[in-house]
Amino acid sequence: MVLAGGGFRFGYYLGMHAAAIDAGREPDLLLATCGGAVAGAIIAGLPDTAARKAWLLSRPMYEFLGEMRSSDRATPARALLDVARRRLKAGRAGRLPDLFNDYLFDLPALPLPPAGGANANANANANANANGPALAIIGGKLLFGPHEAGTARDGRAIYNVVLFGDGRAAALADGLPSAMGADGWTDAVAPDLLVDTAMPVADAARISIADMVYFRCQRARGADYTGGVIDLFPVELARGLARHVTMEMKEAYDESLAAPALRNVFGVDGNRRLRHVHAQPVDVWVDTSDVRRVMQGRGVRKRVDWRANRVRLVAPVSYDRYVADASALWDYGYQRAREAYALAAQGRRAPMRNGSRLNEAAR
Repeated sequence: MVLAGGGFRFGYYLGMHAAAIDAGREPDLLLATCGGAVAGAIIAGLPDTAARKAWLLSRPMYEFLGEMRSSDRATPARALLDVARRRLKAGRAGRLPDLFNDYLFDLPALPLPPAGGANANANANANANANGPALAIIGGKLLFGPHEAGTARDGRAIYNVVLFGDGRAAALADGLPSAMGADGWTDAVAPDLLVDTAMPVADAARISIADMVYFRCQRARGADYTGGVIDLFPVELARGLARHVTMEMKEAYDESLAAPALRNVFGVDGNRRLRHVHAQPVDVWVDTSDVRRVMQGRGVRKRVDWRANRVRLVAPVSYDRYVADASALWDYGYQRAREAYALAAQGRRAPMRNGSRLNEAAR
């Protein structure tokens, strides 16, 4: 099961996973990117659906969302300037981005189940739930330092896609390339896939959610990493790791904000990539393309605080409201996956609810 993105709506992945169990299709490998890495760590670290859902609805999860703070750069004027700069720079990763200082929010420690039982520092080769699924998390290793930010790239590869996983995932990934670099999506990403079994799960998840706009790149074990957004929809990797794949149909990238950021930082045309992904043979397609519309007003929201001159991430106003919002996300994921498994059993795939020329593959 691919847990591809999701941001702070990652709770719906726990519902998707529960539906897979109820359909008799419990995945033995979770491939997670960005916010999906948080869900993957919860699933892999806890023994059953009830414990996983309880963790999602826990007060520490609510408090985590409320502890996010705006950086010094998160002023409305700076945010608008950055958007305009990315729109005007039509070239693909022409210069090395400043992922060390150019970010909007500071992220507190993730409240995750301790990997390896009582040992919260256990590496990705250990699970609290030894009989649970293997967990593989995607991140991007920076091949440049802070002193090079802003300099011309001159065609050099400046990232490696990294797969953080346990021994089972690492064995399956042996010899697989990085589709982003090997298949011509961008020359800013090297073609080889790095595999790391020593990174602690909490660090791997924190790396994966290091979105290049919202959060600072993550320093871990002597290297700097950016997020799973480097290969947000890893369909080629999923098909290389497993015989049966469950994956989502996703909403298109916003052409005014997200798509220009992807081109500017990674040199990738996000919506072209998304159309390609949606055209690939996958066993079960779960339609979450309308999650933003269905869940509008729920969960974490961006807000401009004009009096404080800050762009802020705003959590639900109370713990009870958080529980209601997170429960709704879980139910959304469960229902959409339940529908997808039922259709797959009939050899069918539902049309995308929020499809457009930007994200729908030619049929």
